[in-house]
Amino acid sequence: MLTVYYHPGYAAPIGDHPMPIRKFALVADGLRDAPDLRLAAPPPVTEDDLRRVHTADYITAIQTGEPRNLTQGQKFPWTRKLYPSVCLTSGGCLAAAREALRSGVSAALVSGFHHAYADHGEGFCTFNGLVVALEALRAAGEIRTAAVLDMDLHYGNGTAQLAASRPWLTALSLYGNDYWNHMPYRDVSVCRHEDGENHRSFALPAGCDRAALLRIMDEALPLLAATRPDVLLYQAGADPFHEDPYSPLALDHDDLLARDRCVFEFAREYRIPIAWVLAGGYTEDVNKVVRVHLNTFAAWREVFASPNR
Repeated sequence: MLTVYYHPGYAAPIGDHPMPIRKFALVADGLRDAPDLRLAAPPPVTEDDLRRVHTADYITAIQTGEPRNLTQGQKFPWTRKLYPSVCLTSGGCLAAAREALRSGVSAALVSGFHHAYADHGEGFCTFNGLVVALEALRAAGEIRTAAVLDMDLHYGNGTAQLAASRPWLTALSLYGNDYWNHMPYRDVSVCRHEDGENHRSFALPAGCDRAALLRIMDEALPLLAATRPDVLLYQAGADPFHEDPYSPLALDHDDLLARDRCVFEFAREYRIPIAWVLAGGYTEDVNKVVRVHLNTFAAWREVFASPNR
């Protein structure tokens, strides 16, 4: 039985916005009748949990709405409901990571918010729930090392910055759009950041198809295995989908299903507890975004729940 963490409060009231925030509820609706999983509501993270990762000034800004250039720098309109919402999404990450340590695999119907830095947010990302969750587990003595595998379309710049000062954390980003200073770069040959000892990245070239993606994954994933993480958080992005307005890649639903299967097979082979979150996805037809995310659960079934495994 897979435990999946969901709460209606994940969806802050942000109005008409490019981020299809209702997708989390739609994915939950698509899972409710599945006999092999259960939906559970996570508790929110605390302010102390946030303070291990984010500055006090930034946390206060999200709580109060001032200064507006800081509270809305992540490109979400500020409302009083934003802070409790993002505490819940980080709580979903934490609950799923903790459940993965117990049972081997779990999921949260949230975004990991990988563009969030310690002192500000970017790109629809407020608090970095990935690092907040892992810091909470480490503070509780539940892990010593951890890794983030980021397969959102966009480079996980916030997670890389936060990993740089945390030698116990390995961040690996496989991306088709670079992202710096609030700007996405569709051509990954135009902008190139600098990797560090514990934050590495692999650019997916324009037109990347399934064969190229799996070849790059075969090269990249052993870097995670070498670090022997106690838990792995996986950002299963929907925006690499070829119809996504930001995507220059040639990946369809079946290709992204193969991606997810490869990730789960890696975690299973190396016996790494894994929890995944739902990242990115801006295709005009939100049902196509939801299908990418539901396919990740199909990949989980193939790898972890199949009687032939």
